Amino acid sequence: MALERRAARPVRFDDPARNAAYWARIDAIVDAAPPLTIEQKATLRGIFAPVVAALARGEAA
Repeated sequence: MALERRAARPVRFDDPARNAAYWARIDAIVDAAPPLTIEQKATLRGIFAPVVAALARGEAA
């Protein structure tokens, strides 16, 4: 895992070992993926802009 910040992880399973293994698999998949293109980043920003704006205004998403 790179030194980048990762979001807090929800508990998916009651068993801590199973939960840790689950998130380790997710990390491996994410780390193996190619970086997003500029176009992909712009698309995602456009998709999430209304949610981010609502959160900035203190509204529930």
